[in-house]
Amino acid sequence: MFQSERKPGYFMGKCLLCGKTSNTISNVIGVCANCLRKRPREALKIAMRSHIEWRIKHGLPPIPPKTSNGVKCSLCVNECIIPVGGRGYCGVIVNDNGILRNIAGPSKAVVLWYLDPHPTNCVAEPVCPATTSRGYPKYTRVKGVEYGYYNLAVFFGGCNLDCLFCQNWEHREMPYKLNENHIHSLNELVEAAMNPRVTCVCYFGGDPGPHITFALAASRIIARKAREEDIIKRICWETNGLENPLIMREMAKISLETGGIIKIDFKAWSPSIYQALTGINGVERVKENIRLVASLIDKRPEPPLLVVSTLLVPGYVDLYEVRKIAEFLAKINPKIPYVLLGFHPDHRLTDLPRTSRDHMFKAYNIARETGLREVFMGNLFLLGDAYRV
Repeated sequence: MFQSERKPGYFMGKCLLCGKTSNTISNVIGVCANCLRKRPREALKIAMRSHIEWRIKHGLPPIPPKTSNGVKCSLCVNECIIPVGGRGYCGVIVNDNGILRNIAGPSKAVVLWYLDPHPTNCVAEPVCPATTSRGYPKYTRVKGVEYGYYNLAVFFGGCNLDCLFCQNWEHREMPYKLNENHIHSLNELVEAAMNPRVTCVCYFGGDPGPHITFALAASRIIARKAREEDIIKRICWETNGLENPLIMREMAKISLETGGIIKIDFKAWSPSIYQALTGINGVERVKENIRLVASLIDKRPEPPLLVVSTLLVPGYVDLYEVRKIAEFLAKINPKIPYVLLGFHPDHRLTDLPRTSRDHMFKAYNIARETGLREVFMGNLFLLGDAYRV
């Protein structure tokens, strides 16, 4: 049973700074959104406790390592400096006698995949060629839904964030347990992607960021083979957008060529709220990468190259956060599709209700008011009525 379906007021949280109580204040975070925005230094000292304690308990670096004699990793915004024998914040990149490598080994990754039939539950579903025919006939096989065809869903273990609400949290264990069923080679992935019934390959997880060199190498081979055989293989990315911009540009080039979509999850506008929820302040890098991908939109108007999403975490990703993100997107390019997603309690953030209908529909209207032309609502089946905004 979802918590928001229980008796109203049963899960009342309290802000340890201002003393406010509400069913949209998480005791796991320990502070309210207002204090996070107005008193970020004090508030984050409290909010970061749950991240640090949990990561230490599970053998993960509590913060991105910055060892003076380590080796710097430049894959993402964390820019970990990893000591010999140590791991990066993601748990995937290790320092092996002074050389950084993937924990799975050369040309391998901690990854699994499965065939997901179209239409599928994808963040970009409202604009996806497989369900909307956008980009037909170059980027989709049929006019209409690609029934009988599949998305190859490529799930990576490990992530460069520590989201309290992660709905795929099991990925964190994959780089440590190293089950042989979760270690695969580049050639294995390419072979799976070249299945004639597969029309798109979508990388997610976790996040593709820590495994990006593996994913890019596989994607280039898949794209080349698709050109040679004159078949459709869209390459898509579902990511937090924290990659090194040089890497993001390469991701965008592949998606641009193949008809794929880059789906960037913009978790919060306020740096303190972003960090309270994820353990990291990645706001400026996300903005930078959104601008970068958006600069390529006009090179391929259909289907959209970029989709941005935001999870409406009750009490934290409120109407202010949505308005600021939507205004930012509209200023860059009002054609950027924006998807608002319903939250449900999971992982460590289990003391908040589901996103309320009031929250979702008001956020939708606000996003539309900014001038964005395509705003969508996702996970509507999750919505509850435990609070109003």
